[in-house]
Amino acid sequence: MYRIMIADDEGIVIDSMKFIIEKEFGSECEVQFAKTGRSVIELAERFRPDIAVMDIHMPGINGIEAIKEIKQFSANTIFIVMSAYDKFDYAKEAIKLGVLEYINKPMDKLKVVNVLRRAMGLIDGEREKRSNELMIKEKLETIEPIIENGLIYDILLQEHFEEDIDSYKTILGIEQDYGCMMAIVCGDSQEGNHMTNAIGSSVKVSGRYQEIREGVKDFFNCKIGNVMANKIAVLVPLDSSKIEYNDRTELIDKARQLTRILKKKTDISFRIGIGGVKPLRELGESYREALNALIATTGSVAHVDDLTPYDEREEDYPVELEKPMFDAVSNGDLNATMVTAGKYADWMYNRSKNGDLMSMRIKVLEITLYAERLAYSSIGKKYMYSGRDDYLPELMGLGTADGIREWFMGKITSACRNVIAKKEEKSNDVIKTARKYIDDNFAKDISLDDVSRRVNISPYYFSKIFKDELGLNFIEYLTSVRIEKAKELLTESDMSMKEICGACGYTDPNYFSRSFKKNVGVTPTEYKEGR
Repeated sequence: MYRIMIADDEGIVIDSMKFIIEKEFGSECEVQFAKTGRSVIELAERFRPDIAVMDIHMPGINGIEAIKEIKQFSANTIFIVMSAYDKFDYAKEAIKLGVLEYINKPMDKLKVVNVLRRAMGLIDGEREKRSNELMIKEKLETIEPIIENGLIYDILLQEHFEEDIDSYKTILGIEQDYGCMMAIVCGDSQEGNHMTNAIGSSVKVSGRYQEIREGVKDFFNCKIGNVMANKIAVLVPLDSSKIEYNDRTELIDKARQLTRILKKKTDISFRIGIGGVKPLRELGESYREALNALIATTGSVAHVDDLTPYDEREEDYPVELEKPMFDAVSNGDLNATMVTAGKYADWMYNRSKNGDLMSMRIKVLEITLYAERLAYSSIGKKYMYSGRDDYLPELMGLGTADGIREWFMGKITSACRNVIAKKEEKSNDVIKTARKYIDDNFAKDISLDDVSRRVNISPYYFSKIFKDELGLNFIEYLTSVRIEKAKELLTESDMSMKEICGACGYTDPNYFSRSFKKNVGVTPTEYKEGR
């Protein structure tokens, strides 16, 4: 079916055209007509013609102007212009507008039929092209998730060759050489740094996977893996080997919005960890960083660059207690360290009942040194070559399994406490730098973004640790500094109220007065007079 619109102010022309179309093409065409420029445009908006046969001279808006208007909302319409005036200017303008044919009146029936057939051929070609495109798109939408999951699977398990990554890039249209991984973790609710009912929620997420996938794609240009337990791995391709501060902050903000939207859509709680930027072939490490970032904080979104860096840990130890123990030490989780190290010590203790204390000594030394190395890497402490030259003599001097066990527990918990102390030190350094910046710049129009940029931490994470450390959020602290300075100037200077207002970072005297009274209990004038 072809929709044909006839635009002419002469009824006889419209009738002639309708007759020719109906006789030659019968039910293949639906024909509608209009007699003025304005009504032609309005009809085109409703009818969306495939073909428009336009007279140039019509009452009101002429045919050329009407074509310009119609092309703005119906770009695929094919125009055929007819006119009783054989003027070069009109033909030239029609050609500029991409008109298919310029026909002079009186119209030749054969010419009209040939032009309409040519227009229909163009329409058929476009329709076939569009149909093929949709068919390809439909197939790709079916296959693409499978290919994306294959890429994610190969990256995480490191089961790929160089040519595999290049093939994935070509098929999936990835032009970037770098990227970062996001770990989307789901659960019924969040408790501390983990999600509850991981198994049950993974079933729910699998049932809503397509909806979740579309939601993630709305926020990020990314490639998404399938549900693995209660996790979904997401690859975000990037152009550079380093992500700038603003881009990192934007990435975190988008991730936070995504968690809220997915929660609203699915009634499932989500957290998102974001790893560092790596070459595509090394993104397995970025994914591990994303998971570690979630372990190290209680926020809904965590970026590894906001946290203490973590060293890569091996995953193929034969004893299942080792990895949780090493993770607990590296994360500064003293309770988990004591529990897992205690169980591991019990295992070694039981193995030594046959009198094999040497094996226990060797294993204790191996685990202790590795745990300390991880702890040192976590806190950035220098790993000294001769820093533990007394370890081996001490262990050799212990003649009982109980003594060796006690030595082991002391070293492991000490490593964990070092991590805790260093994290607190880093947090204190961040807060100290932030407070100094605020104290030095409170008279300026400073914002949370300015301060978080100064300490190189995203605004979201900086706001969290600032509130945790001081008990005040950024605005509350900034206001307290400004009010204290105002109190000092009110009592110890002869500055005018307007000057004091500006010196304390306020541009509106009325707002300054309201803020002062809210925090002090009296107006600035009352405070000055009361002193």
